[in-house]
Amino acid sequence: MKKVLILGITGQDGSYLADFLLKKKYLVHGLFRKSATGNTKNIDHIINNSKLFNKSFFLHKGDLLDAVSLNNVINKVQPSEIYNFADQDHVGWSYEIPTYSFRTTALSVIEILEILKKSKKKIKYFQPISSNIFGITNSKKQNEETTINPNSIYGLAKATAYQACKMYSRIYNLFLCGAIFYNHESPKRSNDYVTKKIVENVCAIYHGKKKNIYLGDIKAKIDWGYAKDYVENAWKIMQLKKPDFFVIATGEVYSVEYFVKNCFSYVGLNYKKYLKINKKLLRPSKTNILKGDTRKAKKMFNYKTKTKLKNLIKIMMDHELKKYNG
Repeated sequence: MKKVLILGITGQDGSYLADFLLKKKYLVHGLFRKSATGNTKNIDHIINNSKLFNKSFFLHKGDLLDAVSLNNVINKVQPSEIYNFADQDHVGWSYEIPTYSFRTTALSVIEILEILKKSKKKIKYFQPISSNIFGITNSKKQNEETTINPNSIYGLAKATAYQACKMYSRIYNLFLCGAIFYNHESPKRSNDYVTKKIVENVCAIYHGKKKNIYLGDIKAKIDWGYAKDYVENAWKIMQLKKPDFFVIATGEVYSVEYFVKNCFSYVGLNYKKYLKINKKLLRPSKTNILKGDTRKAKKMFNYKTKTKLKNLIKIMMDHELKKYNG
């Protein structure tokens, strides 16, 4: 049985990957930090499964910002694959905590690469990158060759992690692969993210718990996919013979206003009656329209978009509405 170590296992992507790999009969080990110990809701269904917990699913304490704990866990587990879904992945937050955001998202990756460089075992490593690395691009669609031009601390940190992986792979012949993920959402998103904020507010309005929803730039256009699909592609990338990076996206963009309109329509309401614009919610800087060009992924491992945006909205709305049905 293959052993895998997932960093950030309590988050959206890490928890979906854990489910996926357990079905593939992997031995799944996860790293979680102290501040996440009280927030295991995304993996509680595994923890509470006596057939899985401490049999094929194991948790280890550690922190991305503590190289000693990273080294200890990697040496203890001796995984064949590591997926790093742990970082400070919120663009808005990165303006408020820039140094922490950069250290967590970029410098921790270099710590991991140093450990892999010194490891006697050849360990495959997957690093997710964000489309925010393209920032203020002039390209209508972005691919793996598009010039990197970040416009946020988060984008800058992800660009650094990306270049670090390419450099270490080139110099030390390590198996370092990854994906340039465009926005990917799910019911597991926290309401710090606009999609979950919209879904929660629409359902609350529908059930008479709120009167309005307040948003910032509703004209912003985003390439939205389903997180559950995207982590499956992370695994596919890891199984390729040669390590490489691929754009993973839908290749279609929709405005925030479109997302709001369709969430309200799902429960038979007209969004214009409830939507209020709050200029305080506008970001200090914004990116140009980011739309992914997935031709390389289609060619190399037959990548396809499984879940369209309307289906994603249905998944998220159904999940939220269930909370009101006991």
